[in-house]
Amino acid sequence: MPTLDRQDAVFVLDLGDGENRFHPDWIASVDAALDEVEKSEGPRALVTAATGTFYSNGLDLDWLAAHSDERVDYVRSVHRLFARLLSLPLVTVAALQGHTFAAGAMFSLAHDFRVMRADRGFWCLPEADIGIPFTPGMSALVRSRLAPQTAQHAMVAARRYGGQEAAAAAIVDRAVDEDALRTAALGLAQAQASKAGDTLGTIKTRMYAPVLAVLRDPAAPLG
Repeated sequence: MPTLDRQDAVFVLDLGDGENRFHPDWIASVDAALDEVEKSEGPRALVTAATGTFYSNGLDLDWLAAHSDERVDYVRSVHRLFARLLSLPLVTVAALQGHTFAAGAMFSLAHDFRVMRADRGFWCLPEADIGIPFTPGMSALVRSRLAPQTAQHAMVAARRYGGQEAAAAAIVDRAVDEDALRTAALGLAQAQASKAGDTLGTIKTRMYAPVLAVLRDPAAPLG
């Protein structure tokens, strides 16, 4: 399960050492961590990271198959998490040490910055290959964070991007060696920690207003 630590002004949210799929308990744990980060005062920023093969492999499809009657509430909880992270009133950095797939890739796009391991791991939106359409909220999130041609390649062709390719396509801001990944993410976050507060929250809320409106709309279609 996710755990929260702090290094000076930077909170570090470790998502876990497994596939880090979006089980309801995992979502609740991340939300609780964001509560703690958001209620803190003074300069602060957030780095999300993980250990092992995956940063996140997305939705918990096994749980969803066993709880199909809860699908609507589940997907809306994922939308709320994306919206919350996208509008958080502090700078957020995702340190992508491993595979970042599907909703895990969307989760990374809800951060302000992304740093990815250069030599291993893929960033990918495989929905076209696995037969799961993007919800309007998910589509809006992806299109708001990627250049149009990159979004097309990622969403329609389900292209897999390694670290260097992801950096070249501006999906991530930097691709670095594995042993430099967290240091780079922490440094980027620390340099932006003084910006935390209501002004930054307002800037982000207004910048992403159309995306946030769809993600938070309880009447938006989910198929």
